[in-house]
Amino acid sequence: MKELYIIRHAQKENTDNYEYDYDVPLTKRGIEAAKNLGTLLKRKKVLPDLIVSSPAIRARQSAEVIAKEIDYNKGVMYNEVIYQAYLNELVESISYTYDNINSLMIVGHNPSLTALAITFTNFKTELQMATAIKIEFDCDSWTQIDRNNSRFVELYEL
Repeated sequence: MKELYIIRHAQKENTDNYEYDYDVPLTKRGIEAAKNLGTLLKRKKVLPDLIVSSPAIRARQSAEVIAKEIDYNKGVMYNEVIYQAYLNELVESISYTYDNINSLMIVGHNPSLTALAITFTNFKTELQMATAIKIEFDCDSWTQIDRNNSRFVELYEL
């Protein structure tokens, strides 16, 4: 059994104030929302084997705040592919995960994260900021994840 948590970053600052979208940080409200999401995930006993995040500032901040709140004591891995990824790139990145990782958390951006959720489940709405979903796959290897062996488990929203 493999578990995938898909998390969209929390509320970001106005992009007009930044030269590059990559550099846009969270707002104070966004930081608080990431903390609250982390608290909710901890209450639900969510503790992944690995957290992988987009390296964009807002995703990094979200991942780091959530990791702290859930008492994740390993380093967050940053994967450039997650930033502005196409759906097939996300799926390919997930499939490269070592099979000793049974629970994987990905922190990133829309529209690709919503597309990922829709691809594997009957989830039909846009993934909102500071929201997570859990998907389970009935398989032993990340290379085997598929819509046919997936199950939407839970939506975590504030």
